[in-house]
Amino acid sequence: MRLFVAAPLPLDVRERLAGLCAGLPRARWVEPHNMHITLRFIGEVDGDAAEDADAALAQVRHQAFDLGLAGIGHFGSGRRVRSVWAGVEGAEELVHLRQKVESALVRAGHDPEHRKFHPHVTLARLKSTPAARLGDYAAAHNGFAVAPFRLERFTLFQSRRGNERVHYEALAEYPLAG
Repeated sequence: MRLFVAAPLPLDVRERLAGLCAGLPRARWVEPHNMHITLRFIGEVDGDAAEDADAALAQVRHQAFDLGLAGIGHFGSGRRVRSVWAGVEGAEELVHLRQKVESALVRAGHDPEHRKFHPHVTLARLKSTPAARLGDYAAAHNGFAVAPFRLERFTLFQSRRGNERVHYEALAEYPLAG
């Protein structure tokens, strides 16, 4: 099974993000019910490793906190832009939570994550989208912002492919204190 840990987004936030999901050729837009902030990609694991991850994540303790979304960006450059995302604002507590998740998973036997954590919500995956169109899209939506909302839990998800669509199934939720 393919697993990742993420901060789920409230319905009203996902609905606002869905309003950004148009206007780029050759973009595979993320469905609103799949929008989230990834804290840690775990990858392909067997059932025992999934249970170990769940047990480790259940031990993470952190206070609930507020964060918002602001701005549009992308990963990649030139003709190799891979994705478009909405940025996370006020991410200090999210970074702390992510560090606790990472430590718990490493203690449970998972390899450490070596990529730098860049909090974001993926909006689309791109393939050969013209740079000029990407620039127009970014200019049109760069003022995007969502007022702070309360993050009260994080979730262990399983990613499943089917009918050329990806579906994320919540396997376990972990409440934040307060």
